[in-house]
Amino acid sequence: MKSHTRTLLFLFAASLGTQTASLAAQAPAVKPSDPPSPVERASSGDAPDDPGPLATDVSPAITHAAIKKAAAKVADWQLKQSEHLFNQQWTFAALYDGMTSASKTTGDKRYHDAMLKMSEHFDWKLVNNRFPHADDMALGQTYMDLYLESLRATRDPKRMADTKAILDQLVVREDDPKKLLWWWCDALFMAPPVLARMNVATGDAKYLDYMDKEWWETSASLYSPANHLYFRDDRYFTQHEKNGAPIFWARGNGWVMGAFVKVLEIMPKDRPARAKYIAQYKEMADKLASIQGVDGLWRSGLLDPGSYDLPEISGSAFFTYSIAWGINHGILDRAKFQPVVEKSWPAMVSHIYADGRLGSIQPIDGQPGKFKPSASYVYGVGGFLLAASEMNALAKK
Repeated sequence: MKSHTRTLLFLFAASLGTQTASLAAQAPAVKPSDPPSPVERASSGDAPDDPGPLATDVSPAITHAAIKKAAAKVADWQLKQSEHLFNQQWTFAALYDGMTSASKTTGDKRYHDAMLKMSEHFDWKLVNNRFPHADDMALGQTYMDLYLESLRATRDPKRMADTKAILDQLVVREDDPKKLLWWWCDALFMAPPVLARMNVATGDAKYLDYMDKEWWETSASLYSPANHLYFRDDRYFTQHEKNGAPIFWARGNGWVMGAFVKVLEIMPKDRPARAKYIAQYKEMADKLASIQGVDGLWRSGLLDPGSYDLPEISGSAFFTYSIAWGINHGILDRAKFQPVVEKSWPAMVSHIYADGRLGSIQPIDGQPGKFKPSASYVYGVGGFLLAASEMNALAKK
C-alpha cells in the first residue's frame, strides 16, 4: 500500500472510530446480500507483492516457549498494523477474541488491555443498523468475555447493556418462514457464542433456547449428513468443484468449528441439547482429519485441494483451534487427533514472515478462492492466536 494511501486510510479510520455510534443510527438498512463496505475491506488486511522474507526466529516445536514466541510475534505485528483501524465489524471480532487469548498464552497483558481500550472507545456498543444480522453481533463475544472476567459482585453492567438489549430484541423476534435467520454458516460463529455468554451472565435459559432453535434450523438446511461439512449457503447445493465434488469452503467450516468451542466451553454440562452439538462436532472433526493435506493444512476448497495452490490459514487455524480444544477437554480421542494438530500447527508457523505478518489467509469472500502467499487478514490472525492458546494448553499436558 503506498504511503499516501495508508495516511488517508489512517485519517479516515480515526474519524470513523469517533463517529461509529452516530453513523450506525443514521445509516440506511443494509441487505444481508450486500457486499462488505470499502472500509471493511481496506482495514481488514492486505496482500503486498513483496512482504519480505519468512521468519527464521520462530520454531515449529510444540512447547510453551515456542508457541508463546510465535503467538507474540504475530500479535505484536497485528496490533501495530491495525490498532488504529479497530472497528465494530465482524472482520475484527475474531481478532479481538484472539488478542484476549494471546494474553493468556504469553502472559503479556498488552493484548487484553488493548481489547479493553477498544471496547471503551466504542462505549461497549454494537453496530445495529441491519438487525438481526449475526455479523453485527459478533463483537459481543469480546464485550461479554470482558464482562464475565470480573467477579460477579464487581461486574460493570455497562459492558453488557447494549449487547443484552439487542439480544433481548432478537429472542422475541418471529422467524420469517421464507428465510433462515442464520442463512450462511459463518453466522454460527457470530451470534450463538454471544447468546451462550448472555445465558451465563443472566442465568436466563431463553438465550440458549433461542440459540438451539436457530442453530439446528441452520444445520437442517446447510449441514451435509453425507459429507459431514457445512455448505456456506444454499447457493452451493448444486455447485461443484473442478473434480466434481461439492463445494465446501474451508473458512466457512472453520467458523463453524470455532463456534462449537465458543458454545460448548460455556454451555452447562447438564444441558440435554449439549449432546447433539458434541455429536455434530465430532462428525466434523473426523471428516476434517480425514482430508487434512499432506503439508498439514487445508485448502480453501476442502474436497478439491488440487485446484488450489496454497493452503488457507484462516480455515486451518480454526480447525486447529477447535480440534486441539476437543483433545484438551477429553471430547476427541487424543491418539487419533493429536497427530492432526501436531502437523497443522508447525505448518501454520511456517507462514509467519520476518516482521510478524501471518500469510496465506484468504481475503474476505464467501467461497473458495485463490490469493497471494502474503495475504494477511485480521480474522485469520485471530484464528491463529486462538489456536495458539489451545496448542499451548496441549503442550503443557
